[in-house]
Amino acid sequence: MRERRLEVEVDGRLLSVANLDKVLYPASGFTKGDLISYYVAVAPAILGHLAGRPVTLARFPDGVEGRSFLEKHVPAHAPAWLETVEVPRVLGRRTRRDALEQAVVSSVAGLVWAANLAAIELHVPMWRVDTGPSPRPDLVVFDLDPGPGVGVLECIPVAVALRRELEARGLEAVPKTSGRKGLHLYARLEPPRAWQDVRSEAYEVARRIEAEEPRRVVTSMARARRPGRVLIDWSQNHPAKTTVAAYSLRAEATPSVSAPLRWEELAAAERAGRADGLRFRPAEVLARLDRYGDLFAGLAVRS
Repeated sequence: MRERRLEVEVDGRLLSVANLDKVLYPASGFTKGDLISYYVAVAPAILGHLAGRPVTLARFPDGVEGRSFLEKHVPAHAPAWLETVEVPRVLGRRTRRDALEQAVVSSVAGLVWAANLAAIELHVPMWRVDTGPSPRPDLVVFDLDPGPGVGVLECIPVAVALRRELEARGLEAVPKTSGRKGLHLYARLEPPRAWQDVRSEAYEVARRIEAEEPRRVVTSMARARRPGRVLIDWSQNHPAKTTVAAYSLRAEATPSVSAPLRWEELAAAERAGRADGLRFRPAEVLARLDRYGDLFAGLAVRS
């Protein structure tokens, strides 16, 4: 089938986009054109959470039911205007001298470029490229992942316990949906800190919650310990790892977004025993931005 291309101007950049009518989510008919349109519409919010951070693209050229791959390297066909950065390769507590060239998506044109590659998901690390030669996180994250037999509702009291522990350490916790079955909890670090210290403290916080609730919480990824418990995945606090960005789409059966939340929404869902209000489609996220603004604004890159 012949590829159908269209030339568009975005932010003064001329981009070639292709096959806008290609269906990426067969269950809902959501197309590549819809993907691009969503990222353009959500750009005022998402760019603050992508800017300054090397991006890993989760690409689904055949849609969510087809093959997929993660792309860290800047592809050879990337436009010359695309912002890129040399990222050190970090292994354990050592940093290798060779580096990896990655894209930094800091403009609407960059978002359109990524979406045209069928990059449904955009993942970034907890550190920015302007923090020095060695990655220094300005964010800490906890991924709450429910095991077999539990769901997002069981993640809520764990998130509340983490919030309490982080506040005791002078950190303000902000939740968002994973866009799948769990929750993410973030806090801003000012000034940025050595990643080894952040990782150690995240582990300490997670283990403290596990000690308080050993029947409901686990910090080990061992499958045998997962059923009926919520995993606090603290290990994302490593410079070589990434977490899906706020407002990124997820490659589920139908389009869902990793969306920031209000604590009141989590409390209401727990009281009602209903999790259906904690999953958001792209249009719902745009409506939430109109209503609440960017609930993650305090975590965005500050100029």
